[in-house]
Amino acid sequence: MDYKNDIGYRKETLKKLLYNIQKSEDLIVKALYDDFKKPEFEAVLTETNYVISDLKDTIKNIYKWSGRKRVFPSILNFPSTDYIYKEPYGNVLVIAPWNYPFQLALCPLIAAVAAGNRVVLKPSELTPNTSAIIAKIIAKTFHINHVEVHEGGVDVSNKLLAQRWDYIFFTGSVAVGKVVAKAAAENLTPITLELGGKNPCIIDETANLKLAAKRIVWGKFINAGQTCIAPDYILIQKNMKVNFITFLIDEIIKSYGKKLDKSPDFARIINTKNFLRLDSMIEREKVIFGGETDANKLFISPTLIEEPALDSPVMKEEIFGPILPILTYETEAEIHNVINKYEKPLAFYIFSENHSFAKKLIANYSFGGGCINDTVVHFSNKRLPFGGVGHSGIGAYHGKLSFDIFSHHKAIVKKGNWLDLPMRYAPYKDKLASIKRLLDWM
Repeated sequence: MDYKNDIGYRKETLKKLLYNIQKSEDLIVKALYDDFKKPEFEAVLTETNYVISDLKDTIKNIYKWSGRKRVFPSILNFPSTDYIYKEPYGNVLVIAPWNYPFQLALCPLIAAVAAGNRVVLKPSELTPNTSAIIAKIIAKTFHINHVEVHEGGVDVSNKLLAQRWDYIFFTGSVAVGKVVAKAAAENLTPITLELGGKNPCIIDETANLKLAAKRIVWGKFINAGQTCIAPDYILIQKNMKVNFITFLIDEIIKSYGKKLDKSPDFARIINTKNFLRLDSMIEREKVIFGGETDANKLFISPTLIEEPALDSPVMKEEIFGPILPILTYETEAEIHNVINKYEKPLAFYIFSENHSFAKKLIANYSFGGGCINDTVVHFSNKRLPFGGVGHSGIGAYHGKLSFDIFSHHKAIVKKGNWLDLPMRYAPYKDKLASIKRLLDWM
């Protein structure tokens, strides 16, 4: 077993992983439902099918991605041939979150294995059924010295972070991301942090309100709003608000029915702690739709809140649940004042037919990624990097970029011996002008 140097071995283990996931897909979907009633459609679309697609893409391209890359040499090194070699970091720790517990555990693991690393995976303790089936699939697929799963709570995470790693990949909250970053800094360990933030969704007077409502309802309430790139709040041009709210309510009812708690297409809140956190956000706010809660069933209905204060609980932090505040603006300065109140978000959404307005917003604000006239869907394109900036994350992955982040890119110059230019060697007398002319020419 030579997972570091034998690309064929890596490819075969990934094929075996693909087989075991496909064979277990029904069990994975059931585990996701048992953990927080994730609908089958969402489980397949955002979890199993996404991972299967990622696996197939990685298996197809692993030799291409692993191969050395020849680059154009510097004239200062003439004669030479220059290369970039991809080598694994070594021992990698992947810490996965609970909101997409299968996808966000397996996709980094796939890339780390493809790049030739040994991997320890820590799935979320908040989704025990999904974590258990991940552990079974990994045990069936990999030798324990290659990939292993450590289940458990915060104590397990702390023990793992206390070890020295060659790379750490973490997906989760900003607060825990800081803990991971601090632990990594002790050993100067490189990290990827996939975090979150308050993602704005701006709607101007030129937007197609009906279509915007449809796309926002889907992007916000999929997974019961427990999505790091879900729209966190709406900023809509003031005179459009009334019509837009009507469209939003109509779309919510079309999607989930009038008896929202009976909908088979709406997930539940992950646990009591998060339920209480979200429930407290609704208190004392002007609820214009929804607001129904059931602590016993961990149910919070899709809820619309009108014009909350910027210092209210619902606007202080990332919501991460099925609550959508709606704020208004009249000038671009008002947009600026709201967005700049928060750290750089992971996602940014604009609904507008005014191309110059959309381009201006994209250029003026720093964020991880986003969409014009849609939400969330930028995540689905493997050719686009996915990651945050500032407090919303460090580093980006997806597709080939996933392979690259788990690889050290080693620079090699292979120098020819048939010619040895004397210009670089001491003594340097009368050589400076010639070197400057050469550098200017380059």
